[in-house]
Amino acid sequence: MTDTATDGSWLSALLEWSVSLMDTVGPAGAGIAIALENLFPPLPSEVVLPMAGLAASNGSFSLFEALAWTTVGSIVGAFLLYGLGAWLGLRRLRAIASKVPLLHPEDIDRTVGWFLRHGGKAVFFGRMIPIFRSLISIPAGITRMPLWKFGLLTAAGSLVWNSIFVMAGFLLGESWHVVEQYVDVLQYFVIGAVVIGVAWFVFARTRALVASARGRKDNETDTLDAELEALESELDERAEASRD
Repeated sequence: MTDTATDGSWLSALLEWSVSLMDTVGPAGAGIAIALENLFPPLPSEVVLPMAGLAASNGSFSLFEALAWTTVGSIVGAFLLYGLGAWLGLRRLRAIASKVPLLHPEDIDRTVGWFLRHGGKAVFFGRMIPIFRSLISIPAGITRMPLWKFGLLTAAGSLVWNSIFVMAGFLLGESWHVVEQYVDVLQYFVIGAVVIGVAWFVFARTRALVASARGRKDNETDTLDAELEALESELDERAEASRD
């Protein structure tokens, strides 16, 4: 059906498996691969989807089938992660945060509060952002977003994302690899933003902890100094009384 480069890497092995899956079970194979991509992000949808479009252009199945099955796969994978978030729950997540260095349960509360206000936009647009495509389903489960709302937003966002890459494979044919360089830029940008965000959080939280420790040390020092002054004053008074 399609040809993939065989350089012996794990990514090539995953892609070859995806192609063989589509060869074996048709468009449902593309749906299965995309569902697994939600659970295993290193399997890149931006590579699997164009291959589904390429298969459609070669007549292996229709373009409609490629779009329908890949969107169904996205929804199934998203609901599995939603279930993980629902099982995890707010109480368990706060307990985990309390045991992780530099994290506090209040951080989870603020994040959940933000998601309760902006969860709809986060789910819809999150389906079009590498890395977050999968992860966004977990807070939706934690906050128990209504299933119908989560399903509709996931379907809409996934259909937009899937259509772009399936159509790229369908229209560009064997030249679909051109799309990869643009996706790589977006992915590197997202990864860079995440790294910067995590680094800033660690820096700010560490600085706050150091300042708090210094404050406690200064308070303890002031207390000791006050006790020492009081003791010296008492000794001076006793010395004066003994001389009298």
